[in-house]
Amino acid sequence: MSLRIFLVEDSRTIRDNLVPAIEEMAGARVVQVVDGEQDATSWQNTNDDWSTAVVDLLIKDGSGFGVLNALSKRPAGQRAVVLSNYATPSMRAKCLAAGADRVFDKSTEIDAFLDYLALSNASLEC
Repeated sequence: MSLRIFLVEDSRTIRDNLVPAIEEMAGARVVQVVDGEQDATSWQNTNDDWSTAVVDLLIKDGSGFGVLNALSKRPAGQRAVVLSNYATPSMRAKCLAAGADRVFDKSTEIDAFLDYLALSNASLEC
């Protein structure tokens, strides 16, 4: 069983690079990709076959905070991770208060993000 990723990201360029990196470097499987709050909320309300949601804060419609709010009702064991270019100390605190388990900066912490997923995936396989 591998880590199943639910990705909320509106940039096609980032998605096109992030999905293969997640699958190859973290050994996880991306099961759904959406680009806005409405699609994210709709999908996660009808699907629970994911283990980690990866959420950008600035998305096509709504915001990543709206997605985090919807994810607050997720079952125990499912994680919410924010991956954003706006991971300032105050924004990190807001994300954690909104229910994120971890927050990573896209431009400076991508390796740490992939390591986090790989470790999470390894713990599922044990």
